[in-house]
Amino acid sequence: MDKNNYTMLCDFYELTMANGYFQKNMQNEIVYFDMFFRNVPDDGGFAIFAGLEQLVEYIENLHFSEEDLEYLSKVDGFTPDFIEYLRNFKFTGDIYSVKEGTVIFPNEPLITVRANAIEAQIIETFLLLTINHQSLIATKTNRIVRSAGDKVVMEFGARRAQGASAAIYGPRAAYIAGVAGTSCTYDDVHYGIKALGTMAHSWVQMFDSEYEAFKTYCEIYPNNVVLLIDTYNVLKSGAPNAIKVIKEVLLPKGIRKAGVRIDSGDIAYLSKKLRKMFDDAGLDFVTIVASNSLDERIIDELNRQGACIDSYGVGERLITSKSSPVFGGVYKLVAIEKNGEIVPKIKISENEAKITNPHFKKVYRLYGRDTNKALADVICLHDEDIDDTQDYEIFDPKCTWKRKLVYDFYKEELQVPIFKNGKLVYKLPTLEEIRQHCKNEVERQWDEVKRFDNPHEYYVDLSQKLWDIKHNMLKDKIKK
Repeated sequence: MDKNNYTMLCDFYELTMANGYFQKNMQNEIVYFDMFFRNVPDDGGFAIFAGLEQLVEYIENLHFSEEDLEYLSKVDGFTPDFIEYLRNFKFTGDIYSVKEGTVIFPNEPLITVRANAIEAQIIETFLLLTINHQSLIATKTNRIVRSAGDKVVMEFGARRAQGASAAIYGPRAAYIAGVAGTSCTYDDVHYGIKALGTMAHSWVQMFDSEYEAFKTYCEIYPNNVVLLIDTYNVLKSGAPNAIKVIKEVLLPKGIRKAGVRIDSGDIAYLSKKLRKMFDDAGLDFVTIVASNSLDERIIDELNRQGACIDSYGVGERLITSKSSPVFGGVYKLVAIEKNGEIVPKIKISENEAKITNPHFKKVYRLYGRDTNKALADVICLHDEDIDDTQDYEIFDPKCTWKRKLVYDFYKEELQVPIFKNGKLVYKLPTLEEIRQHCKNEVERQWDEVKRFDNPHEYYVDLSQKLWDIKHNMLKDKIKK
């Protein structure tokens, strides 16, 4: 089995629908799907888009193996003609997407797929799972990194990740959003994300004394010393033993670089005590690393209390986004082509939030020329343009009387072509480039949007043309 081929990683209904389209001779009908999300995790002001590179890899390797076809041939209702169709299956459509690391907001199309009905349907599950997962982790990470301010955050979550793929791609998303490195060696090998970490409590327990454990480690790794000092007692044994071995082993070698880590107890209290102990011992260069179920709230509180922490190792609450573990991205049909014309489609629901925005669309982000800060996003029809040499009126799509004139602004179109006619036309950026893009994107948001509590609701509006189409369709559907 080809472990890099995830074609069968799909919901079964995608295959039954594909077979149905084929039986009704609808396999060549062109459709448009949007991937978007409805709510920001943790009630935050924005999210971070991630996972595009893995989607590209999936699309490029999309095919049914002989093993897959043998399985499908035994499914009731799947005809030999359909199985033969799948034998030569590959993606031949178009995909547009926002760039990885981009700041994103609810209800705007992040990925738009234009393809035949079967191709567009079959890729749904993988598209959603990779974007949902990595965007979730990137969003959570960015909150944690921002809470730490100028202090370093490291990702330590592999052992608490929900499966191997989460342990691999979670650190990737976290790195995009600002962590300095990861405990996961795999990500250093494959993505160049610096692997970090020193010892576990078991190292200390393996030796007859804590002192011997620390001394041995300093002798073996003199240039990379971070001692875990809470195996027995932080202040009575851990810190004194650390001070002793640093003076005995490192200072004679001229090494004035070392750290200690605390993984339990009252971290604010202990860090202050430790800082004084090391400073009094003439070891002011020793850094203090804190771990133990940290997140943005706890880190923010530690900073408020004046904790003497130099860096944070964050594990389970980052890698699982424990406080808000579902991103909630969806994939919805928004248009089809009939006789060369784009025909908009809409999903109506008793739940107003689930009513979709129809048609083939694009998204513009408007920035103030004087501030370089994002002012609003406008979802437009695919062939619309916003003239940024003129004032532009935006309005709340739900409360249309709420209107605002945007002036002295420039625009950026968020989506870029990724695939055209099945061919990759987008040069994938390096991970470092994605990380820098994310940093730049966050800096271009107002502080009010970046608040953890009650953030300003960023404007995501519809163009007048799109709003008119949507509401005319609603009226027509309600009449029927």
